This record gives sequence, C-alpha cells and structure tokens, in this order.
Amino acid sequence: MVRLALLVLVLWLSVSPFSLSPVLADAPSHGPSHNDHAPTAPQAKAVTTVTVTDKALVLTFGPIDLPVGHSGELASSMPLHFFKAPKDMHVTGFRSRIFTKDGTDLPGQYLHHILLQNLEEKSLSCPGEPSYFAGAGIEITDAKFPPGYGVPIKKNSKLVAVVAFYHKVPPTKDVMATFTMDLAPNGVETKPIKAYTVGVNVVCYSQFAKRPANESDEGRELKPGVVQVDSKPLKFTVDGCVKYAYPHGHDGLLLIALDNTTTNQTLLRSVPDVESNGNLRGFLPRQIYSNPNGFSVNTRDDYEMTMVHHLNRQETMDLHGMGNYLLYVAPGACE
Repeated sequence: MVRLALLVLVLWLSVSPFSLSPVLADAPSHGPSHNDHAPTAPQAKAVTTVTVTDKALVLTFGPIDLPVGHSGELASSMPLHFFKAPKDMHVTGFRSRIFTKDGTDLPGQYLHHILLQNLEEKSLSCPGEPSYFAGAGIEITDAKFPPGYGVPIKKNSKLVAVVAFYHKVPPTKDVMATFTMDLAPNGVETKPIKAYTVGVNVVCYSQFAKRPANESDEGRELKPGVVQVDSKPLKFTVDGCVKYAYPHGHDGLLLIALDNTTTNQTLLRSVPDVESNGNLRGFLPRQIYSNPNGFSVNTRDDYEMTMVHHLNRQETMDLHGMGNYLLYVAPGACE
C-alpha cells in the first residue's frame, strides 16, 4: 500500500486550497470491511465549509443523505476537504455534533469518524505519516486541554478534514455534522502539545497491511455473549509528558487502559458511559485524563494497551471493537 504521507501530498497538489477533492472516490479499499460499505458516488449537496472566529474554527459537513458508503484510504463518506490555516493558531480543545438540517440531534452512532490532519507536521506515533491532531467518533465527547496548553498550527499550514458516517444507520435525509476547534485568544501565551495515537487496533494507516486477520478498519471482531480482552505491547517513539488523553471506542466497550509494564503502573483507565444495551454514549469528564502536571512516557520502558468488550447475546449487528487514546504530549520531562 502506498504510504499515506505520499498519498495525501499527491491529493493536495491535485486541488486548490478551500476546494473539495473527489480524488479518493476510486481509490482502492484497505480492508475487508469495505465489502460491507461499498463506495458511492458523492452527493452534490455534500459539501464542507470552514468558519473562523477569534475563538474557534468550525467545520460543517453536509447535508448528506444516509446511509452512504466509505471511499479511499481514509474511509471518507464525503470528498476530502483541503484548506489552509487562516492564521497562527493554538487548538485548546474540540467538540463535535451530528444532527439533521432542521436541528434535530442524532445519536453518536451515526458518526463513524471525523479526522483532522496537518500535512506539514510529521506524526509522532506513525513515522512517515502526517500528524493527526484532532478527531472524534461515536463517543462525540468534548475535549478541553489543561489551561495554558494547545496544539500549535502555523498560518497557511495545509490541513485536511475527513468525515465518515456509519453505513448501517436507517435512511435519514439531510444529515449534518460539525467539528469545532477551540482556539487560544490572540496574544495569550500557550505551551505546545502534540498528538500521539495509541491503541490495541493498528492506528497507523501505513501499517494497515499488517493487521491481524480478525481486524479491519471497522475494528476487532467481537462475539456476542463473550467478555473479550485484547491487549497489545507498545513502545513510545518520544520522551514526553502526557497532559491530556482523549478516549475513543465503539459499542460494546467496557474499558480501555494504558499500562507501563516496566514500572508495573496503570497510567490510564477509562470506562465509558453506555446504554443498557451496551451502546456507547460517551465518556464522562471524570473518565477523561486532563492534568497540567501530566505523567511521563519514554522510549526506554515497555507499555501495553488493553481494551475489554462485551456484546449482548441477542446482538444481531456485526459490531467491531476499538479502544484508542489520542494523547496530547508536551516535549521533555514532566515539570
């Protein structure tokens, strides 16, 4: 598979800033699950707009009629949207919403993922790929970094926004989504943090070909009625201080955790808020790590990611498990 960094660079060169790109519409799929949600022709009304104020940058997706398929390496339901950062910015948090054109809110299960990438920043966790610096899934949990910290984005940086809607939702007209990034006020000193993705699932696009047989871009296969525990060893590529951890999961998730196995410490442990049937509602604030003091990670120690799932025995949907963290890391040792 062509490495993602090269792919998105070619895509960027094929479009002008603030335009929509249909380039990935015919790109090859990267996992068996695409048989379940085959690509569909982009809908003419499915557009993405960017609005900027002093305090926020807002992406609005749609309206679009669901269900709709996914296309390309980034599994997008709409043409990728490329745009330039309008000014020097520090992103201090983000939040998402999914609703119909008339303003009626929809469950988070309608949203598969929103991804924001900076094509001019290299990923810390996935060498050779651009930085994935913000995003959301069905948990649609608000993120707010500790005061004084933010993800820096330079003016005119080339950014790309990706949105995918879940392909098994009932027919629904005029669905829209927004993704709002909060910005530090002009002139306010902000310490830099950068995103680092960890998970039991393969989180680097360039490594998708190495996924185990029971995993696809939908997640890890799950069996109804079974408490399923999946773990994976992890090595960090940087020494840093984690200030914030955004958890991401799918329906059926009971727990995600990050352990330092060298020091025998649990660093993160997140339990989602769920419905009685196991459907994910999100993560309550007390389950989201946010601390200006942070905790240290390094390249020397061994770490492990764990996720635990359970599907009701009567579950008929073909659900897949996922448990990731989008860590926000300050360089160097914790103060």
